[in-house]
Amino acid sequence: MTSERTETEAAASPPQAPKAQLSTKQLTGIIAALALAAFMMILNETVLTVALPGIMSDMDITAATGQWLTTGFLLTMSVVIPTTGFLLQRFNHRSLFMFAIISFLVGTCIAVLAPSFIFLLLARIIQALGTAIILPLLMTTTLTLVPVQKRGTIMGLNSIVIGVGPAIGPTVSGAVVHALSWHYVFALMLPIAALVLVLGTIFFKVPANARKIRVDAVSVVLSALAFGFLVYGISSIEHATSNPVLTIISFAIGILSLAIFIKRQISLTGEGRELLNLSAFKSRGFTFSIVIIMIAFGTLLGSLMIIPILLESGQGVDSLKIGMMLLPGGVAQIIVSPIFGRIYDKHGPRPVLIPGAIMLAAGQWLYTMVNAETQLWMFMITHIVFSIGLALLMTGLMSSAMASLEPRLFGHGSAIFNTGQQLGGAIGTTIFVTVISLMSSAKTKSGLEASEALFSGAHVAFLIGAVLATIGVFFALGIKGPTPAQRR
Repeated sequence: MTSERTETEAAASPPQAPKAQLSTKQLTGIIAALALAAFMMILNETVLTVALPGIMSDMDITAATGQWLTTGFLLTMSVVIPTTGFLLQRFNHRSLFMFAIISFLVGTCIAVLAPSFIFLLLARIIQALGTAIILPLLMTTTLTLVPVQKRGTIMGLNSIVIGVGPAIGPTVSGAVVHALSWHYVFALMLPIAALVLVLGTIFFKVPANARKIRVDAVSVVLSALAFGFLVYGISSIEHATSNPVLTIISFAIGILSLAIFIKRQISLTGEGRELLNLSAFKSRGFTFSIVIIMIAFGTLLGSLMIIPILLESGQGVDSLKIGMMLLPGGVAQIIVSPIFGRIYDKHGPRPVLIPGAIMLAAGQWLYTMVNAETQLWMFMITHIVFSIGLALLMTGLMSSAMASLEPRLFGHGSAIFNTGQQLGGAIGTTIFVTVISLMSSAKTKSGLEASEALFSGAHVAFLIGAVLATIGVFFALGIKGPTPAQRR
């Protein structure tokens, strides 16, 4: 009994902060290696939006089959990310980093050489394993090692990684596919991954902070069922008319498993054996941040999914021009993120979050005005407005969400934050694609020209995004956040 009680108390206690002090050079190297790894993996998440037609042609597969390259990636992410709160406590951060990079390297090698669709799908799943670990690891390491008064600036730089990666993914992919072939989209990532592995080997040396805690196997299974079936259900909504029973069953299993998972986590928290500590939701600032990040990533990935469709099918613009049109938005994020990170450090979250939420909503409202005659430069300006809003939100959200938590909850908080981000992206993509497909099909049947019907469907999709983004403004107004003095 005494041994069991000691083990339980040890598991329930918060992890001790590393006692050894890292030099500025070491800290810079660690954050740089993590940030570069995260950028590469986030970039990989959206590169297939332009490369998919070539893959479909080479492998003789349908669009529905090809979509599994994205769905499988999201499913793996949604299953693994909720477990990272436990993984970050149980295993040394250096070991997790090396595992993530090696997994991504292996998956990328398989993708380059993939002789069939099954091998390419397997490659995407292995890549997703590494991605799911790196994102929470980046956030947790920043919170653990970076001094409080500099966190906003570093989080601003991190937001470049998380926000710009998806934004320029189609640009990079469009240029590579246009000049070479889809194989090179993956091949060009290999030297970057190798560089990240070398950087990590040299710089990623932090004091061991792992704790011997047992994983609750039932929680792992429930988490996989809940988030896996929810993401699958969300992804299958577009085709629900052809197989509604499968979609309904997926949601039923997902929601039921999630309810049981939540109840079990609450009961296990007192024993220190929870897979995911949900007490982070007791903080209003954290909860509001999760809602906003889901809206932000939903509108981001939803917009990035249908804009190439609009321009390519509706206006005949080639993939390279579409990619170049999206590039200034990514550049704008790179410029403003560090600036507003410093503003966050000096003045707290509100001067960053509120303007960011307003600009994100403004970008979506501007998108509702595009039509078949809209010039490419108007799309570019609208995307820049939207991208700056996203950059401001990402800078403030990551910092303020975690600032409201106790240090022992950093790992769990980052797992929840990244899970919400992925769920938001899956929901947003599904809403945008489903709405544009259904509405444009109905308009075409009523006699409208194909391009006009496409833009008519997009108008409704962007309108939904604009309403959601406007709701996000009100949530941003509700996040107070600590002052710089309080955070010190």
